[in-house]
Amino acid sequence: MSIFVTGGTGFVGSYLIRHLLEQGYTDITALRRRNSNFDLASDFADRIQWVEGELNDPHSLAEGIRGKKWVFHVAAIISFEEKDRAKMHAVNVEGTAHIVNACLDEGVEKLLHVSSIAAVGRTKPNQVVNEKNIYQTSPYNTEYGLSKFLGEQEVWRGIAEGLNAAIVNPGVVIGAGRWHEGTGQFFPALRRGFRFVPPGKISVVDVRDVARMLLVLAKSDINEERFIANAGELTYREFFKAIAEEFKVPVPNIMITPLLRELAWRLAKIPAFFTRTPPLVTKENLRQAALELVFENEKSKKQLQFEYTPIDKTIADTCRAFLDAEGKTTVFVTI
Repeated sequence: MSIFVTGGTGFVGSYLIRHLLEQGYTDITALRRRNSNFDLASDFADRIQWVEGELNDPHSLAEGIRGKKWVFHVAAIISFEEKDRAKMHAVNVEGTAHIVNACLDEGVEKLLHVSSIAAVGRTKPNQVVNEKNIYQTSPYNTEYGLSKFLGEQEVWRGIAEGLNAAIVNPGVVIGAGRWHEGTGQFFPALRRGFRFVPPGKISVVDVRDVARMLLVLAKSDINEERFIANAGELTYREFFKAIAEEFKVPVPNIMITPLLRELAWRLAKIPAFFTRTPPLVTKENLRQAALELVFENEKSKKQLQFEYTPIDKTIADTCRAFLDAEGKTTVFVTI
């Protein structure tokens, strides 16, 4: 089976490629940018083929996709900062359109698209969400969620034009690696004694489960379907407590009130400016962290017979990997 992967040097993409290799798939080509960071791909970089290019370059996409049976579109920009909005839409929407067009032109057998639970949409603060939800403009959605929703629409457009495709909507993806960005930032922050707790809930899925689900869908006859990938919800208090206890540090106990929330995202810009790293919190993600949403996973468990990694194991494995990574450059956890 010949395979093409976008985002192969990224967090989810690297775990996907590692899983594919472990399962015996060897004819793998992945897209990489000229300046891609190979910290998560160093252990398999010489076992697959690479195509240098960008999602906004249809020619490099056509080159990589030509002759492939499966295409896994994993690459995306996740940001809750206003300065990244145009770039995020260019990658998450226009880039997905280019992938869909290339898949149609090259006659691929199946496209597996990684979206997000943020694309499912929410209209109220305490909502139970499943795959049937219809995205609506709402103050409870984010610009990132909008970009992923619009990217999904490109996949549905491709399906209407004859493309076989399936979509995975992961929750907050947790796993070892990339401790300086995304959810990976929770672990060094709590290790250092971060004491603040948002009031809402977090929907968690193990990065290894996302990789496994993508392959399960690729091997199945399922098309024209979307699946929420979510092991379950925790309050942020429970989530941070579990991490703190693994690290044997004090459990965060200062609840972020609305007033403190509006102060926190402004203050977070200061160290981010000097370190040139994304801020730990932003206005959008702090406001999202105040919501108590539930994302149902019954469809994936019943239709795919999928068994999720227990959340406590995901947290424990990730914490152990972080402790192992202190002083090192690369650590990942095998599936």
